[in-house]
Amino acid sequence: MTNNKFKLFALSAAATAVLGSLPTAQAQSNDTLIDKLVQKGILSASEAKELRTENDKDFNKAFSNKISLPSWVESLKLNGDFRGRFDYLGTDNSNGTDRYRLRYRLRLGVTSKLGDDVEIGFRLGSGDGSPLSNNTTFGSNASKKPIYIDTAYAKWTPIHSGDWTVASTIGKMANPFETSAMVFDPDYTPEGAAVQTAYKFNDTHTLKFNGGGFVLDELAASTSDPFMLGAQVVWDAKWNSKLSSSLGLAVYDIVNKDNLSTANASIANGNTGNTRDAAGNLVNSYNPFVLSGSVTYTLSSVPLYKGAFPIKVGGEYMENPGASSNNEGYWGGITFGKAAHKGQWELAYRYQYLEADAWYEEVVNDDNVAFYQSALGGKSGIVGGTNVKGHLIQLSYAINDSMTAAFTGYFNEAIHSNPAGSPSGATHLMADLMWKF
Repeated sequence: MTNNKFKLFALSAAATAVLGSLPTAQAQSNDTLIDKLVQKGILSASEAKELRTENDKDFNKAFSNKISLPSWVESLKLNGDFRGRFDYLGTDNSNGTDRYRLRYRLRLGVTSKLGDDVEIGFRLGSGDGSPLSNNTTFGSNASKKPIYIDTAYAKWTPIHSGDWTVASTIGKMANPFETSAMVFDPDYTPEGAAVQTAYKFNDTHTLKFNGGGFVLDELAASTSDPFMLGAQVVWDAKWNSKLSSSLGLAVYDIVNKDNLSTANASIANGNTGNTRDAAGNLVNSYNPFVLSGSVTYTLSSVPLYKGAFPIKVGGEYMENPGASSNNEGYWGGITFGKAAHKGQWELAYRYQYLEADAWYEEVVNDDNVAFYQSALGGKSGIVGGTNVKGHLIQLSYAINDSMTAAFTGYFNEAIHSNPAGSPSGATHLMADLMWKF
C-alpha cells in the first residue's frame, strides 16, 4: 500500500471515530469508509481486504476488553449429529406385515468446564420417549415432533494427571460401561451415579474400573424401587505400533425385579424375550457376568483405503446365574477398517446368540429383532430384545470428516418361536446418512 493511500485512509478513519465510541459502531463506520475508498479508486480490492482483516482484529480485541465473560461461558462447547434413515422391517411369516419407514435422529449437546475438574453437560434428542432410541418416524401429516432430554449430568474429575484418572458422574449420562449392543443399546443413557478410574502402568498396559448404580423406576407406593448395579474391569494393552488388545469382565444386578412387571405403566415395554408369568412379572432374577475381549492388528496400508488399516476380531460371552435355563448369550465378529476420516470405510460382520433370560430385555439392542406370531411378554410382530439369534452386517463410508453413509442389516430368527414351530425369521435393514458437528 502506498504512503499517500495509507495517510488518506488514516485521516478518514480518524474522522469517523466521532460517530460512536462503541467498537461495533466504529467497525461499521470503517467498513463504510473502506467501501467508499474502493469506489473512488484510492484502494484496490486486495488492499481493502487487508484493511478489513486488520479492522476485524482490532474490533475483536476491543470487544473482549470491554466485555469480560465468566470462564465457564468461554468454555461452552456445542456438539451434535443428525441422521436420516431408510428403515425396513420384514418377516418370512405370512401372518406378519413388512414395514417401510423414513426416520431421523437429531441430537444437540452443550458442555461447560468449571475449572479443570468439573464438567456440566446436557444433550437434547429427538425420539418418541423410548429409552433405547432417538429415532423419529416421518408421519402423522407432518405433525410437530417432540424433543427430549437425552443427557443431563455433572462430572467431577479430581485426579487427572500422571498415571491416574478418577472421575465420578451424577445425572442422566452416557453409558459408563465399555460393552456391546448385546448388553446395552447404544442409545441407552442410564440415570444415577457412576465412577470411572484408570491407571496407566506404562506405555503398554492400562487398567480401568467402571462402576455405577442406576434407577430403573421410582414407585410412590413402594419402598422397593427397582434399580441396576454394575461393575467392570478392563485391561487395555498396546503391544506395539501394530498390535493392541482389550480384555474385560463385568457383573450386573437388577435389584427389586418384581416391580418391573409389564403391568407397571411407567416401565418401558419396547422389547420382549424374558420369561414372565401370566401377570407380566419376571420369573427369573438378572445378575449376569460378561466376559469381553478383542484383538486389533493395524496394517500400514491396503488398496482403496486411506491411512493405516485396522483389523479387529472380538466377542463377548454372558451368563446369568439368576436363571436355570435359557441364560446364556454370546457374539463373535470381525471388523475391517474404520470410517473415521474422509475416504475411509468400514466393513463388519457379527453372529449373535442371546437367550431369553441371559439379561434384562429392556436395555438390550432394540434393532436386533425377531418375529412373534403370538404375543410374548405383551408384544407380538417384529420385536427386538432377547431370545434372538442371527447375523449382522455393517458397511460404512466416510464421505468427508463429518459426513458418513452406512448400511446395516440384521438377519435373525427367534431361538424359541411363539407359538412353537411358527416361522420367526425377521430382517431389519437400515440405510443412513449421518452428519456430525
